[in-house]
Amino acid sequence: MRISGRRRSGFTLVEVLVVMAVLVLLFGWLGPALSRARGAALGVGCLGNLRNWGQGTHGYAGENQDFLPYDGAGNGTSRSGAWYADLPPYLGERPYSEQPAWRTNPVARLPRSVWLCPANGRRSDGWMLFHYSLNRLVNGSGTDTQRVRLSHLTEPSRTVWLFDNGGEAAVATAGNVHTNLHRAGANFLFVDGHAARFPRSAYRDTIRNRARMDHPDLRWTGQD
Repeated sequence: MRISGRRRSGFTLVEVLVVMAVLVLLFGWLGPALSRARGAALGVGCLGNLRNWGQGTHGYAGENQDFLPYDGAGNGTSRSGAWYADLPPYLGERPYSEQPAWRTNPVARLPRSVWLCPANGRRSDGWMLFHYSLNRLVNGSGTDTQRVRLSHLTEPSRTVWLFDNGGEAAVATAGNVHTNLHRAGANFLFVDGHAARFPRSAYRDTIRNRARMDHPDLRWTGQD
């Protein structure tokens, strides 16, 4: 005699709950790892942007009697005599003043661009947008009236040129370095053309809430 039975279809409630618990555990384990991997990738993209600016800087100096570009106005209004106006052609880019809507439109989509750090979601304030700022102490001016020769800098491999901008100005100093981008740090471009990440503690005194300018590998002034 053959005993027939009904074939079970679907899952029991207990089985569904078990599967859900396993998935929650997996996502809890993989989530941080995926977040770290994404953050690392964004950091690499930012370092690539900065290295491109470094190549542009050296290209400019090579064609301008070894001079670095002028700083330019901090609010981004300079059409010439400014790093953001004179360096872009050496990167195959249009000057800042000719860039599209992301400069001045707070709701414009942020594109992939050498101007923009992929880890920085800050948009325009309606007037300007600089994810990278130039160290105004290299030329010693912060205006468009002074510049120095590359060969006159005593320690180009330690002298900060551009950095992840936590403020708004196109030209600033240590107080404007972003404090919470790449693993609670920021990326820096040095005058010799290399770029590197530093933790927040290297450039920020969090106890006194002020810039720190004494780190041995982050030199802010260009000449002795």
